[in-house]
Amino acid sequence: MVQPEPPAFLQVYQPHLRYYLVDEGRYTDAQLEQRHSPLSIVFGVENAGASWEALQQAVDRMVAIVQEDPHKERIDRIVTRWLKRHLHRLGADVNLDQLDSLVEDKAMLAENLENLVKKERLEGRQEGEVIGQRHLLQRQLGLKFGELPTWAQQLLDEATPEQLEAWSAAILTANTLDDVFKR
Repeated sequence: MVQPEPPAFLQVYQPHLRYYLVDEGRYTDAQLEQRHSPLSIVFGVENAGASWEALQQAVDRMVAIVQEDPHKERIDRIVTRWLKRHLHRLGADVNLDQLDSLVEDKAMLAENLENLVKKERLEGRQEGEVIGQRHLLQRQLGLKFGELPTWAQQLLDEATPEQLEAWSAAILTANTLDDVFKR
């Protein structure tokens, strides 16, 4: 019904739609902060991305704007429902079943987001430790046995923290790569 142009007798059935484009990506954080509307706070939360700290700041701003709105109760219900879905889509591992109102339950939401920040930092620190341990073991193996074959590099890349720890101990007494990896 759109392309190619339909015959004249069908054109009356062709939809004529108009749109008002609101391009979220064109607004900077500074521009959004100047606007005190429910839509600007939704954009602010979406622009916060997966950084839980930035998300907490955006939610704080959201609560302040909702509290100032003359239709506070209605806006609060709508925005709270949207935020719960948004956090679920982001993969936030928090229980938001009891969250009914951003304004009333702000402390509970803040605590959940703070726990997410702590969890994110802990996971990042643990991941960094594994990467460091893998890099150190790779360097030690290279110094002791020369350039690593593909199979050994693949084992290192796929290793669990426990395997890396065992191999780090085994390198001290091993005479060959096979001894290290117990092949």
